[in-house]
Amino acid sequence: MPERAARRPARASRLGWRLLLAAVLLLAAWLPAAAAPRIAVLTMQPGEIFFERFGHNAIVVADPATGEATSYNFGYFDPGEPGFVARFIRGDMQYQLAALPLEQDLAYYRDVGRGVDIQWLDLAPEIAAELAGQLAWNARPENARYGYDYFLDNCSTRVRDALDRALGGTLRPQLAGSRGSTYRSEATRLARPAPWMWLGFDLGLGPASDRPLSLWDEAFVPMRLQDQLRRARTPDGHPLVLHEERILPHRLPPEPAEKPRRSWPWLLGGLVLAAAATWMARIRPRLAAGAALSFWLLCTVLAALMLFIWLGTDHRFGWANRNLLVLSPLCALLLPGAIRLLRGRRRPGAVFRLLLWVPVGTTVMAWFVHGLSRFPQQNLHWILLLLPVHAALAWAWGRRPVS
Repeated sequence: MPERAARRPARASRLGWRLLLAAVLLLAAWLPAAAAPRIAVLTMQPGEIFFERFGHNAIVVADPATGEATSYNFGYFDPGEPGFVARFIRGDMQYQLAALPLEQDLAYYRDVGRGVDIQWLDLAPEIAAELAGQLAWNARPENARYGYDYFLDNCSTRVRDALDRALGGTLRPQLAGSRGSTYRSEATRLARPAPWMWLGFDLGLGPASDRPLSLWDEAFVPMRLQDQLRRARTPDGHPLVLHEERILPHRLPPEPAEKPRRSWPWLLGGLVLAAAATWMARIRPRLAAGAALSFWLLCTVLAALMLFIWLGTDHRFGWANRNLLVLSPLCALLLPGAIRLLRGRRRPGAVFRLLLWVPVGTTVMAWFVHGLSRFPQQNLHWILLLLPVHAALAWAWGRRPVS
């Protein structure tokens, strides 16, 4: 997942920190196959910045003869690069592999309080040497850049794929099962500490994000890959992970746990909002008109963003978003009528009363599409929340003019 800008992390200066790093490198030298480089996977726990919420990982190559260890980190980007923001919006992000001393890479995570685990792998000497050579070649400036994708091609999938190639393609078959998770469930789980980020993922992701993932696909999350490596085997049948330890403590809130999503609170919330809208339309019509104007304007803006993601960007997991039926762009047609109601100058005309039922119809359509889909977009909670609201507003003003 996106990790951090290409910058020089703070230098480690504490004696305990250096002793810990020395112990890790001594362990690398103590492990078998002294002539071959030792290979490990680093897994960094989630951070507090929005692009650190998904955690991070890297591959470590240690030379037992010299004690030097290099971290191959696929998570570097340069926000100051010309056109970076425009490419980010379009979904055409460029990241790069950076090779840097392990101490320098770890210093950043120590300073911000993110825990780091290291898994030393039991690779045959020739496999370890080949992987080390491939990583060194990949880290050259002419080879380091790659087209980044949040789910399909990120720091974790690059680590996963490099290990699979080194193991002769034997890792992927071991990750053929599924726990039933999806790109949406993983993204919203890890984004949960930031409500705006959670809402953005949940509203902005389309049906492509809701197909069940294999364990291989699920490894786009670094912590998931770490867990699968614990169960993986080498081509000759030995456990892939020879030794694992936490080398930096995690001082931030832990990774969010999985929670089942219940629909009834959303339905209850929708019914409460619908009752409030009905009451206001009868007792305080102008206040109700102001609330309706804000609601329809919000629907219009969110629908415009979803249409832009679908038609104007390469963010493929946001395409064909069925929330466009729930937050219909046709709500824009209701804004002039809401303004007239707010001003109290005119009663709603026949066209406005008819248009009020359009969002109701599209939301009901979304419910049918959800029920008829083999792998439905997981937006039932949004349907249950907003259908009562659309229906209440249509009932209040769609039957007859306000007296």
